[in-house]
Amino acid sequence: MTSRNKHIILKTKGLSIGYTSKKAIAVIAEHINIELKQGELIGLVGANGIGKSTLLRTITTIQQPLDGEIDLNGKPLQSYSGVALAKAMSLVLTEQLMSKNLSVLELIALGRQPYTNWVGNLTEDDISIINTAIEQTNISDLKHRKCFELSDGQLQKVMIARALAQDTDLIILDEPTTHLDMYHKAYILKLLQQLAKETNKTILFSSHEIDLAIQLCDTMVVMTNDTVISDTPCNLIEQGVFETLFPEDLIGFDQKTGSFRVKK
Repeated sequence: MTSRNKHIILKTKGLSIGYTSKKAIAVIAEHINIELKQGELIGLVGANGIGKSTLLRTITTIQQPLDGEIDLNGKPLQSYSGVALAKAMSLVLTEQLMSKNLSVLELIALGRQPYTNWVGNLTEDDISIINTAIEQTNISDLKHRKCFELSDGQLQKVMIARALAQDTDLIILDEPTTHLDMYHKAYILKLLQQLAKETNKTILFSSHEIDLAIQLCDTMVVMTNDTVISDTPCNLIEQGVFETLFPEDLIGFDQKTGSFRVKK
């Protein structure tokens, strides 16, 4: 299947993001036109403070857009009820859990909340989906442990499993490799790549691991001071987009290797 024929899960048109106050409107980025296609791993990258988290918060309705449109599965994002949105989009944040006293199984089961009845009883289908999510993230050996017993890398896999159990078309992760060492950064992003292919879900993540994202992503969304551009990593390299991310005096981008280097 070519990318042209893939279903568009999320689309923005003329989107402007930022903050409003009584005194002024602070525009972080504008004229954002991106398409997130089904079954793709998409990396959102850019320098610190460029607005990656603001874009994710806007896409996930945590904050309102300043202007423009966001469509999810062909419907305006604002038309979704809370429950309908929770069945279409799941979110993995970097914030600490409110209660790490939950078991791994209990935490993953919370992903089924949009589908359970008012007392939260799990059906056989719910349990099957939970078990599948556990298998897909390779954490069967952890499911009876308490969350406070887990390492950062293990906990991140559990949070991804909870998002899988929520069974949404779109999974959004804000800095999923924060606090992880290089091995576990690569492991988590490789896992996300595998899950996008196996489940045909659209997975969007923000990251500072640009070199890894270039190697693993189907599509990348790059935020610069001037624009937001979305394309395949190869096309972005050819267009010289990555060379504009950081000041030239210290950091350079090697198009041949697809990686950044410190200038001597």
